[in-house]
Amino acid sequence: MAEAILRHVAKGAIDVESAGLLPQSDIHPLARRAAKSLLDLDMVGQYPKTVDRILGQHFDYVITVCDRAAESCPVFPGDLERIHWSVEDPAAVVGTDEERQRAFDATAKQLLSRIRLWLSLPAIQQRIEAHA
Repeated sequence: MAEAILRHVAKGAIDVESAGLLPQSDIHPLARRAAKSLLDLDMVGQYPKTVDRILGQHFDYVITVCDRAAESCPVFPGDLERIHWSVEDPAAVVGTDEERQRAFDATAKQLLSRIRLWLSLPAIQQRIEAHA
């Protein structure tokens, strides 16, 4: 969800990649539903990728969104800034379909809020303007 939300909010001003340490075989359907409900995002073309697929690429920022990923995230080349947002995994929520969807919706809203705040930082605004 973070990839889709950041790509949408940044409106193409930032190249975005996402990957996981142990990605599932497909994006969780409740994640797709949460992104659609929150921002009318279809997440078309997105699929889970392993971090190995992007390991050799250069990034200005690496943002981890779960504690396990922050602890196990590999080292990327170059002078980059690592940022960690501790976000609960909505897929770990046990309950009714409605309760599970609420967890995904809450996570999507939390990610949207953090992304908007991050994009509003002067340093990020300067980088966006420099690459425009």
